[in-house]
Amino acid sequence: MKTFTLARASGFCIAGLAQAASIAAPWNGQPLWWLQLLSLAALVWQLDALRYRTSTRPAWRSAALHGWLFSTAWLCGTFWWLFVSMHTYGGLPAPLAAIAVLALSAALGLYYAAAASFYVAFAPRHRAGAMLLFAAAWTLAELLRNSWFTGFPWGAGGYAHVDGPLVVYAPWLGVYGVGVVAAAIAALAASALRPGSRAMPLGAALVLLCVPALIVTLRGASDDPALSRGRLEVALLQGNIPQDEKFIPGGGIATALQWYGDQLQRATAPLVITPETALPLLPSQLPAGYLEAIAARYAASAQTAVVGLPLGDGRLYTNTVLGFGPGRSTAYRYDKHHLVPFGEFVPGLFRWFTDMMNIPLGDFHSGGLAQRPLDWQGQRISPNICYEDLFGDEIGANFRDEAQAPTILLNVSNIAWFGDTVAIDQHLAISRMRTLEFRRPMVRATNTGATVVIDHRGRVTHALPRLTRGVLVAPVEGRAGLTPYAVWVSRLGLWPLWGLSLAIVAAAPLLAWRRRTRLP
Repeated sequence: MKTFTLARASGFCIAGLAQAASIAAPWNGQPLWWLQLLSLAALVWQLDALRYRTSTRPAWRSAALHGWLFSTAWLCGTFWWLFVSMHTYGGLPAPLAAIAVLALSAALGLYYAAAASFYVAFAPRHRAGAMLLFAAAWTLAELLRNSWFTGFPWGAGGYAHVDGPLVVYAPWLGVYGVGVVAAAIAALAASALRPGSRAMPLGAALVLLCVPALIVTLRGASDDPALSRGRLEVALLQGNIPQDEKFIPGGGIATALQWYGDQLQRATAPLVITPETALPLLPSQLPAGYLEAIAARYAASAQTAVVGLPLGDGRLYTNTVLGFGPGRSTAYRYDKHHLVPFGEFVPGLFRWFTDMMNIPLGDFHSGGLAQRPLDWQGQRISPNICYEDLFGDEIGANFRDEAQAPTILLNVSNIAWFGDTVAIDQHLAISRMRTLEFRRPMVRATNTGATVVIDHRGRVTHALPRLTRGVLVAPVEGRAGLTPYAVWVSRLGLWPLWGLSLAIVAAAPLLAWRRRTRLP
């Protein structure tokens, strides 16, 4: 019996690791949409086995354990690279760094444990009802991970589908709506594998999977040329400053100031962009006249430069990009809104933990939501910094007024904290999903990669090799118009998905009670 239990637990962990690999395969960094469906279907198939078994031990308890094992393995396999930031660059002892990653994964996995337990406890025998309940409960877990305690939704299942047939749902439903459809397909496929099952569940899954892609193909999926806002040439700077040298005077600091300073002076593209905190010093710490020289250079030209650096007055600090260009009395400014726990601010009661790591600038002030875009050469360019592009609902706030909506999205990042890991590929998939949701291109300027131009269809059109120092000069086509997702998420946030999922989950216990009371 112990061997069987251990084998079953191992199976859930393997399925969870497959879910992690589906976001960005470790061997080539590409998303694997079919593996996401297969691994989630494996979980549902096992949960269905618990639903129909006869045992004195309540099945919901086993479901909670197995759902927790699946999700902990999935999340640990997704963002294991946090170990690199905490140990290699933060100086935290390796055992503590490993425990911290596991503890975070295990804590976030509790959302999915609750979803699995609820599904097994209240799912009806009817396949359609069970499918709806699983999709709703799983979506609530995803939404909770997106929102509670500032949110950490890295590796949500929908990101595996940026190249798959379900991507046609992105401009209508967003990444979590894609996740709803994927969860429904997984539940139907698992139902089809049950002994004695008819072909209906598998056929319904194939309809959800294939029909939208077929419709788009038949319509030609052509772009409306009237939505084009013209092209803008950009120069994206990738300094490749090693993270362990970045804040060392005479080392990474000197290299960054010299290289970025030289490139900003030499660039000829109409828009020049540096990564997040490319200048790793406060303005008061920069060499005399350094920032003023950049401002003067672009004030006297037909170009604009977007420069990443921290700002602060000794009390409040911000992670900021400044825009310098002609005709500006003051620099354009965007302050990062969604801050990283432990990296940019310290949650209460955890100061002792961050004090063990050598990470500078640990406390920042949050900027406002939906800050004004940078207007340049007929384009409205909306910045976001680092992992802010995980939060599509927050980016969506910029689309409330179509006349002022961004025509180009801009992400500046420095994920050198995580080394040459799959984090680079995962972050690229996240940015690609944002372009698909809003039908807007995104340009990404990063320290080590992925420095790319992504068009409004989610395709990478130009890219620099990662972990190299260089400048990517490429055109980007701005776009107008609003997707259905942009319309509703800009006004309602993710509440429609919350409301629908909560309604289904809330109805399940009532329906189960009514079924029991009708029994003779």
